[in-house]
Amino acid sequence: MKDAKLIKSPFVLYGIPNCDTVKKARAWLEAAALPYRFHDYKKAGIDTQTLQIWCDEFGYEQVLNKKGTTWRQLDAALCKDLDQDKVIKLMQQFTSLIKRPILDTGARRLLGFNQGGYQSLL
Repeated sequence: MKDAKLIKSPFVLYGIPNCDTVKKARAWLEAAALPYRFHDYKKAGIDTQTLQIWCDEFGYEQVLNKKGTTWRQLDAALCKDLDQDKVIKLMQQFTSLIKRPILDTGARRLLGFNQGGYQSLL
């Protein structure tokens, strides 16, 4: 029987399937033959603890996607006086506000898709 410590869990790629950047990340992982599990925010949502970890690690300003349509369509009152707790609640309610993809390898996390960052996993 194999030692459980030697069996690596697959990476988890968080995002939404129709996002072009997520598609690029998925294609890269598949071409590199790196196993991963895809977590679709739209279908599965996202828990507070995971968002808290990401915001603590990267800063909520980096995790919050202000470039998309969802952000531009939000009521201005929702976008005032932002702090981490308020941003986490917004991202849970409107999952398209989460920057994507986020790759969790278990040992580290990568925000967005950058071929050099992903290459460093090999």
